[in-house]
Amino acid sequence: MKVRYPRNAGSWYAGTSESLRRQIEEDCFLHRLGPGRVPKLNVDGPRKVVGLLCPHAGYMYSGPVAAHSYCFLAEDGKPETVVVLGPNHTGFGSAVSIMVEGVWRTPFADVSINSRVAKAIQAGSKYLDIDDSAHLYEHSIELQLPFLQYVLGFDFDFVPICMMLQDFEVAVDVGRAVAKALENVNAVVIASSDLTHYEPQTSAEKKDRMVIEAVKKLDEKMLFEVVEKYNISMCGVGPTVSMIVASKILGAKNGVLLKYATSGDVVGDKSAVVGYCAMGLTKS
Repeated sequence: MKVRYPRNAGSWYAGTSESLRRQIEEDCFLHRLGPGRVPKLNVDGPRKVVGLLCPHAGYMYSGPVAAHSYCFLAEDGKPETVVVLGPNHTGFGSAVSIMVEGVWRTPFADVSINSRVAKAIQAGSKYLDIDDSAHLYEHSIELQLPFLQYVLGFDFDFVPICMMLQDFEVAVDVGRAVAKALENVNAVVIASSDLTHYEPQTSAEKKDRMVIEAVKKLDEKMLFEVVEKYNISMCGVGPTVSMIVASKILGAKNGVLLKYATSGDVVGDKSAVVGYCAMGLTKS
């Protein structure tokens, strides 16, 4: 069995099960920028959440914002399958890649890849390659898994998609393939992305408001255009476009901002910040 090992455990987030659970609870959910509560999974919830936008910096920076997305998910109900789309920061592997078998290990437990769904997504896209190497060291997908395990437990499966090539046409194609494969599946689609990188707080907030507005409107074209026009250094615009496209096909009608903050809000230095956003796309 293929095992993708947790490359960032012990650095970007805590490296043992006990310390990771404590970090997620105390430093994320109960942080002053977090939801202020530890969510309880609503097993019989309405399952209106179709898509999420979550940041992926180290938990000490973006964890409190990410916690808003996962609180929103947990209180809505339990998906059986999660598709996580993230950017490729490392430059390894194919331009757009998917893993279709094996498990991803975290300090909590292993998460199995849903091979049936993954193979269907790959078959339905013109651009997706089956390529494990792109995923080996990439953090954008890995950092979502402990949160998912914390709020959902250990009996869900997932599909990882890593995007180095983030052209609009490619992102739309991937989104459509995801939606087709998830027909009649109890699933949620997660885009892993930070927003503006290393600009003063006021500049980051101004640019990030445009990104947030486009996602709230479920307007993937508007999102891509404002990122291009205003040179917004959002690392996961492609995954976010894919998430919006898939979510709309799967019935999403509304976009809601759950939390926005920057690294400056966390550490106090607002001279060069990274923007973090938690958003949910819902059926109603």
